[in-house]
Amino acid sequence: MEIKRVDHYSIRTPDLEASRRFYTDVIGLREGPRPPFNFPGYWMYSGEPPADLHNSARNYGFVHLMGFDPDNPQSLNDYVGEREAATPQSGTGALDHVAFAATGREAMIERCRRHKVEFFERAVPLLGLHQMFIKDPNGVMIELNYPASEVPAQQGAKATATSR
Repeated sequence: MEIKRVDHYSIRTPDLEASRRFYTDVIGLREGPRPPFNFPGYWMYSGEPPADLHNSARNYGFVHLMGFDPDNPQSLNDYVGEREAATPQSGTGALDHVAFAATGREAMIERCRRHKVEFFERAVPLLGLHQMFIKDPNGVMIELNYPASEVPAQQGAKATATSR
């Protein structure tokens, strides 16, 4: 067996619409096709989502948002298994963060400021990376790795402050 890449990650969320807005408006992903599960949710894609899910070679999105159906609250647990109820304070549990390789740091800073999303940044010595960290509405830490070349030298040296 060989692991080739991370396929996707899923988030159980008590506020599905807030999570959808975060991943579209702040992170810049797009909603796309999703199977007709018995619980609400969204599959979020980078770039243009496929028109449908009939081709197994297609990317099935890399963030799956899973909501709770108030008329059938057991439907999510029936499909993915029983878990402790999601709360905004639940964060990522034992998982520390999820990281994306990214470009367009200035545009991300602008989106974070427009949507009042706090972030902090730091430079990674030797690797040529500049990192930005933000939390989604569920407390999941997202790391965005930008090429150090996207950061002016004076900013990269003091990239530790939280910004709004």
